[in-house]
Amino acid sequence: MLLIARFTVTDPEPFTARAERALGLLLAQPGCVRGLLVRSTEDAGSWALTVEFESVAAYRRSLSPFDVRTEVIPFLAEADTTEPAAFEVVVEAAPGSVRRHTSLLAADAGTVRLGEAAGPTTAR
Repeated sequence: MLLIARFTVTDPEPFTARAERALGLLLAQPGCVRGLLVRSTEDAGSWALTVEFESVAAYRRSLSPFDVRTEVIPFLAEADTTEPAAFEVVVEAAPGSVRRHTSLLAADAGTVRLGEAAGPTTAR
């Protein structure tokens, strides 16, 4: 599971300090594999925080501790919300190997509308 949060940053110093703290708190959680804070080479104000987790469950558990809820969640809330932030790994490549992962999405994920997951809205 990969979290990608995009930010528009006007003052890099305090932002970087907050991002370091967020990464430290997340990486202290079981199942958090690695994190990166990156800056665009084309637009100095465009930044992204990426955090890799072993699984969706590890991602969800990592957001539960009190210090994560009080520091990381508010930080992530400042990210650009016009684009998706959570992604599943589909293909993983390392030197000498390529591995395809089974999708975690339900087979009907693209067809079920919000509020319909529990069943039809009217009896059939």
